[in-house]
Amino acid sequence: MKKIVLFCMTLIFLAGCAKEEEIPKMLNVDLSVDPIQGKVNEPVKFQAKVTYGDEAVTDADDVSFEIWLANSDDHDKIAVKHKRNGIYELEKTFDEEGTYYVYAHVTARDMHNMPKKEFVIGKPSTPEQNGGKKEMDEMDDDEEMK
Repeated sequence: MKKIVLFCMTLIFLAGCAKEEEIPKMLNVDLSVDPIQGKVNEPVKFQAKVTYGDEAVTDADDVSFEIWLANSDDHDKIAVKHKRNGIYELEKTFDEEGTYYVYAHVTARDMHNMPKKEFVIGKPSTPEQNGGKKEMDEMDDDEEMK
């Protein structure tokens, strides 16, 4: 009887050791704007480097850049494709001076990440209050109005 109990305990111990805990990975998006201080009618490059853990994401479900002039309701949302090594890129020129914002909307691996950057074309304009962030209540109200 002791041998059976000892054998069962050994099996349980080995089964527990064989199971490795998988560390959850995060969807990371490194957003860059070049130049951060641009000029009218000169190209600005937007890059989103997308990784899942240490792996470059080359097959994201959706990547787009949402760009707008501070205090404007007119937002451009431009879808982009994978360029290389997990980098999604857009080049755009602007014909109006001011302070701008960009969100990189990235959906991959059943997750969504949307980092934001501020940049300036020519002379800065009045930035948005609270950095252009809408409170969740305001976002819900905007959605209901559409």
